[in-house]
Amino acid sequence: MDFDDFVAARSTGLLRTAYLLTRDHALAEDLLQTALTKAWFAWSRIDGHPEPYVRKILVNTYASWWRRRWHGELPSEDLPERGAADATGSAEAGHDLWQAMARLPRRQRAVVVLRYFEDLTEAETARLLDCSAGTVKSQLSKALAKLRIDPALAPATSDDTGEDLR
Repeated sequence: MDFDDFVAARSTGLLRTAYLLTRDHALAEDLLQTALTKAWFAWSRIDGHPEPYVRKILVNTYASWWRRRWHGELPSEDLPERGAADATGSAEAGHDLWQAMARLPRRQRAVVVLRYFEDLTEAETARLLDCSAGTVKSQLSKALAKLRIDPALAPATSDDTGEDLR
């Protein structure tokens, strides 16, 4: 399979993985573009099925982005004014998987995305992240423990009745 055919066939799935890692469409597209650029330079050396290799580039590139100093924020002495809360925010505030996933460390988020959203095995995830299967299990266990107690995923209950509002 040549590079153009691979990109046409697999870019949608790889973009989904990139989005699940970054939670931002523009960053996901940048991440995929960077990963595909790196893969293009190594394309002649890739034997067999190229997707695991490209997916590994994608995850490794994502993991290295957190090391950058620039996070799109500039320090300021003046704090912005706080806006008034609207009624629509309360419905969304109770159950937001994306908020909970954003609070996970990058490695734990990568393990959750690869295991549950990409449906990879522990061995495939370990191979992709260059770690042991035991590390994948422990990172997944820690991530799931954090997600279980995350306030964004807590059931919404009424103070008066204690009943689940969902």
